[in-house]
Amino acid sequence: MSVTRKILVVDDDPVVGKSIGRVLSSKGYAVISARNGEEALAKLETEKYDLVFTDIKMPGMNGLEVAERVKASQPWLPVVIVTGYGTDANEARAAAAGVSGFLRKPLSPEMIESSTEEALHESDAVLGEEPLAAAAAEAVEAVEAVVAPAPKISKRWSIVKNVALFLAAPFIGLAYVIAMPFVGAGMLAWEGGKALANKFPMLKHAAMAVAAPFIGLAFILVAPLVGIGALGWHGTKALRKHKD
Repeated sequence: MSVTRKILVVDDDPVVGKSIGRVLSSKGYAVISARNGEEALAKLETEKYDLVFTDIKMPGMNGLEVAERVKASQPWLPVVIVTGYGTDANEARAAAAGVSGFLRKPLSPEMIESSTEEALHESDAVLGEEPLAAAAAEAVEAVEAVVAPAPKISKRWSIVKNVALFLAAPFIGLAYVIAMPFVGAGMLAWEGGKALANKFPMLKHAAMAVAAPFIGLAFILVAPLVGIGALGWHGTKALRKHKD
C-alpha cells in the first residue's frame, strides 16, 4: 500500500497557495498550508513532511530564510523555492542552502508537478541515510530521557538512606546498652528459676513475683526506643517506595 506524500506550502498569498494545493491534491498528495515562515517552522517541528514549497517574499521571515532553517535542521527534506521576484543573487543563495528547485512565477501545473516529482525522487535517492540517522538520534534521545533520571533517583535514595541510618545509629546503640543488662539478667533469672522450680515448685511463684518489677521496668525503658526504631524503619521503607 502506497503512503500518501505530505507537502507543506508556505505562501502569504492564499490564491497562490490554493493554486499549488489544487494541482498537488489532484495528484494524490496531502497538502498543508502555512501563511508565513514562523508558522511553517512550527508545523515542521510537530509533523513530518516529504516536501516544502515556499515563496520568497513574505512578511517577517522570507522564503530563503525558511529554506536555510529547514535544510539546517532536516537536510534530507527537499525544499522548492517559488518567487515572482527571482534574481541571480536569490537563486545563488537558494542553491547554497541546498534547495531542490527554484521556480519563477507564473507557475503552470506542469511546472508544479515536475518540480514535485524531481524533488521527491531526489529525496528517495538518499532515503535510508540522513532520515535513518535522524531517527536513530531521536531514538537515542528518547531512551536517554527515560533512562537518565534513574541514576539520579538511586543516588538521592542512597543519600537519604545513609542519613537515616546515621540518625538512627545513636538510638539503636542506646537501646542495646540499656536492654542488654536486662536481657542478660532476665535470661539468668529464667534459667535459675526453672532449675529451682524443678526442685522446689513453691519457689516458682515467688520467683515470678520478684521478677515482675524488673520485667516491667525493662518494658518501660526499652519500649520507647523500640517504638522509635520501628517508626524510623517503616518511615524509611515508605520513603524508599515513594522514591522508586
